[in-house]
Amino acid sequence: MSKYIVRKAERLCGAVKISGSKNSALPIIAASMLAEGETVLYNVPRLTDIENMCGIIRCLGGSCQWSNDELHISFRKPKTYIAPYELVTKFRASFLLIAPMLIRVGKVQIPLPGGCPIGARPIDLHLKGFTALGAKITQGHGFIEAKARKLCGTRIYLDFPSVGATENIMIASVMAEGETVIENAATEPEISDLADFLVKMGGKIQGAGTDRIVIEGVSRLKAVSHKIIPDRIEAGTYLTAGVMCRSDITVEDVIPEHIKPVMAKFSEMGIEVFENENSVRIISPSKFRHTDIKTLPFPGFPTDMQSQFTALMSVAEGTSLIVETVFENRFLHIPELSRMGAKIKVDGRTAIVDGTKTLTGAKVKASDLRGGASLVLAGLVAEGETEIDCIEHIERGYENFGEKLRSLGADIIKIQ
Repeated sequence: MSKYIVRKAERLCGAVKISGSKNSALPIIAASMLAEGETVLYNVPRLTDIENMCGIIRCLGGSCQWSNDELHISFRKPKTYIAPYELVTKFRASFLLIAPMLIRVGKVQIPLPGGCPIGARPIDLHLKGFTALGAKITQGHGFIEAKARKLCGTRIYLDFPSVGATENIMIASVMAEGETVIENAATEPEISDLADFLVKMGGKIQGAGTDRIVIEGVSRLKAVSHKIIPDRIEAGTYLTAGVMCRSDITVEDVIPEHIKPVMAKFSEMGIEVFENENSVRIISPSKFRHTDIKTLPFPGFPTDMQSQFTALMSVAEGTSLIVETVFENRFLHIPELSRMGAKIKVDGRTAIVDGTKTLTGAKVKASDLRGGASLVLAGLVAEGETEIDCIEHIERGYENFGEKLRSLGADIIKIQ
């Protein structure tokens, strides 16, 4: 296993280029299985989740090959309908393969993704959508099997605007018979990117980016080339690092509109924010104010930035209130931040953070992707040395994380 060793950075400076969005690339890779011919994707981040998705497609009979920074995907002749347990259970987005397999094969058996229990809200919404489209769902011990001779368009109302469920239903209905309407759909930028890709392929989709998406099924989809949008969470993470280290940094190759909620909070804190067409620059003063955040579906404050902002608020002036409304168990990083001297109290889904002048380096463990990133950011401002274990969680979502931070002046190394 690998770990990061992080020492205090007096100040970061410079610019960092943002990679393609993992959360956009994964559903688009899955949707590529519907194309006739070879799909070419650009700006795909080289991450473990991406490699695992490609590995599953290869096991099912498809081809995923890298050529420099391009990912080439084709799925001509499926050889099995059973997804491999050892890969599926490593990440939740593997569930996105159900839709293309239903269309191409008519059935699929897939283990519960990422060890997630069946009662979890996101999976329930996926299954609700597939059932409404005409699939028969069987739940076994640790796996789900879906079958459908054909899928038929219908009206689906999501109890919660789940990104994954919206994506899976979009992929499943793009070649279903008739019209599908998704009400209370997710509006995240990744939804719009998937819709743009499907439309390029020949799909008929209207309303992506709003809470009502209308899809008219088509009989075939052609292979195309497509560039993945920038990763808004990666951009927000580096900007937060810059704020914590009282720095002047720029993130490049971003879509500023996608990180408006994060920039708005920076402005509330007294941070100077400069927005250009495809870059964002922040200049952080020696002291900055606290702020309150409440995570919400897009365009609200993203839950994937909550952990990083918890670290940020731990060194801000004053007391901050952080309310997590999207996921019920997303404060796993707080005990580790407390080991470093952060003053945080948790009451249910609310964290009260009293800012402190000094954090202290400690041995900590990344329990999840974004929580792990928050520990790295805390290590950048902590006195002494911070040792972060289980960084495989972090590397699921950040491409060349240590290298990019070092390019800004951070003192961080990876050791085995």
